[in-house]
Amino acid sequence: MAPAQASPEPLPILLLAEVDSTQAFLKRQPHLGYCAVVAHTQTGGHGRQGNRWESLPGAGLWMSAALPIPVEVSPGLVLQRAMAAAAGVLDPERRVLGLKWPNDLVAWKDGRLVKVGGILGEQGGGRLLLGLGVNLRSAPVLPERAIPPACLLELGLEVPGIEALAKSILHVWNKLSEEPQVLFRWPEAGDPLRWEEGQGTCLGWEADGRLRVTTARGVVRLSSGEVQGLRGPSGSPLP
Repeated sequence: MAPAQASPEPLPILLLAEVDSTQAFLKRQPHLGYCAVVAHTQTGGHGRQGNRWESLPGAGLWMSAALPIPVEVSPGLVLQRAMAAAAGVLDPERRVLGLKWPNDLVAWKDGRLVKVGGILGEQGGGRLLLGLGVNLRSAPVLPERAIPPACLLELGLEVPGIEALAKSILHVWNKLSEEPQVLFRWPEAGDPLRWEEGQGTCLGWEADGRLRVTTARGVVRLSSGEVQGLRGPSGSPLP
């Protein structure tokens, strides 16, 4: 199969006052072809593993895009590259934002990781559907989360206009065959971590997007799921 050609630029962007979910909207509208949708607020936004994503009016960027499937990119890398590319738009000087495996947008604040954004992806009808949520001006208060939410504004980053931001992100999403650079990736080699089925020490991010971990039973490669740092001597969560 020949590699998909980049879709024409600029892609049409639909601006909605309210929608249940930008991702669900595009799934219901296959006739729209390649395009993007940005909502002022979502009533049913969700993140990875079905977690509810609070999408208050004007608080963040809530967008989805229908793009050609980048067949030259490993499926495990698509979301990582899409989020890394978005991080480059949001933090062009690469001062603050990084990636938490597998594809969360995070930053360090007061010695711990905070989550700024999340991304979803799926394929259907010959299209790649990417759904992005980024806290721009405010973030929900969720103290029970191991990695609490944060927003660009509190991290000292400039908050651009929504439509201009969406256009810039769509532009870089048309070049997912290229490897975007980010400030940092967590976990790094040597970081102790745990996940639902075990714990171990990170050996690094694989070229295909998986996470390589050494455990008491040998080396494993994680392809999905949620990883967290192990607790330190004081009992405080790491990171």
